[in-house]
Amino acid sequence: MTDPKLLFKNVTLDNITLNNRIGVAPMARTSATFEGVATNQMVSYYTSFARGGFGLIITEAIYTDDKHSQGYFNNPGLINEEQTQAWKKVVDSVHQAGAKIFAQIMHAGALSQGNRFIQETIGPSAVQPKGKQMEFYEGKGLYRTPREATKEDIAEVINGFVNTAKHAKAAGFDGVEIHGANGYLLDQFLTDYTNKRTDEYGGSTENRVRLLVEVSKAVREAVGEHFTIGIRISQGKVNDYNHKWAGKEKDAEIIFGQLGHAGLDFIHITEYEAWKPAFPKVEETIGTNSGLDSSDLSLAALAKKYGKVCVIANGHLEDPVKAKEIIEKEEADIITLGKGALANHDWVNKVKKGELLAKFDEEKVLRPDVKIKDFEVLL
Repeated sequence: MTDPKLLFKNVTLDNITLNNRIGVAPMARTSATFEGVATNQMVSYYTSFARGGFGLIITEAIYTDDKHSQGYFNNPGLINEEQTQAWKKVVDSVHQAGAKIFAQIMHAGALSQGNRFIQETIGPSAVQPKGKQMEFYEGKGLYRTPREATKEDIAEVINGFVNTAKHAKAAGFDGVEIHGANGYLLDQFLTDYTNKRTDEYGGSTENRVRLLVEVSKAVREAVGEHFTIGIRISQGKVNDYNHKWAGKEKDAEIIFGQLGHAGLDFIHITEYEAWKPAFPKVEETIGTNSGLDSSDLSLAALAKKYGKVCVIANGHLEDPVKAKEIIEKEEADIITLGKGALANHDWVNKVKKGELLAKFDEEKVLRPDVKIKDFEVLL
C-alpha cells in the first residue's frame, strides 16, 4: 500500500500554513435559521472536523445579498452584522481546535429554489434549467425560467461577492472560496447552453468566463493582498451531472489561464472521480506531441497546467491511497473530502493511526425524514 504520509505534511497557501493537505469540502446543509444566522449546532458541526484532524474546512455555501443570491431556505448568509457575529463563533471554535476555515460564498442564480427575499430568479439568459428542483432541499417541480440579468444586476452580483468577502474577513475567516461550480450563477455564465448572451458576457469561452474573472479581481481588490481567496470550478452540475466542456482542453486553457491571472490563490476542482481524465478519449488522435494529450489529464491536472496556482482536488478521494497519489503526481496540492468526511469526522486521525474508516451510509441520507443538518446525529 502506498504510504499516505505525504498527506500529513504542512502546506502553505498564500499567507497561511495548513497542518496537513486534507480539507473538508463545502456541503450544503440548510441548518442556519430562517434569517440566515449560523447556529450553535453549526459551531459543533464544523468544530468536530477540526478536532478530527482536518487542516482545512470550507463551509457550506453562504449567500451574498438580500436579492437573488439565496439558493435554499435556511441557507446561511454573510451580509449583515448579526450573521457576521454568528459566523465568528464558528470561526473561533474551529481555530481553537487547530484548523483553518474558509467561507464559500455563492449566488444561486437560476437554481435558487428557496429565497426569503424575492421569488424571481436571474441567470445569464432566460433559459429554464435542466431537471427538477431538489426535494431534499424542500424544492418541488421544475426550476423557474430566470429573468436575463441586466448590466445593473451583474454589477449587484459582483458587489454582493465583494461585501460578503469583507464580512468573512471581519468574522475572522482565513479566506473565501468563490463558488463558480455546480451549475450556480457563475457557472451558468460559464456554461454554453445556459448563456445565450450576445454582449461581452456571452458567446466565446473568453466572454463566458469574464464574470468569474471580474468577481475574483473585485474580491481581491476589496480584501487586500494577504487574505486568501480561491474559486471552485466543475464541469458537472447539481442538475446536469455529466456535463463536459465542449471545447475540452482548449476551454480548460482559457478558463484556468484567465482565472490564474485574476488574483486568486487557489482553484478548487470538483469532479465525480478527481483522478480520472477530464475529457475521456472517444477516438485516437494523431499528434507529434510526445507528452500526454488532453484525454489523459484530470481537470485538476489541467488547472495546475494552465492556472499556475495552488490546486485543491475533490471527488471520491476518501481512499487515502487515491488521495496521496493525486498529490504525489503533482496534480493537486490539497484534497478535500465530502462523503468521506461526513462518514468520518475524524478521517485524518483515523488514517494517521491506521484505523478502519467507516463507509458513507447513503441509505440514511436518502431517507425522506433525514436532512443534511442531521448528518452529525446519524454518523
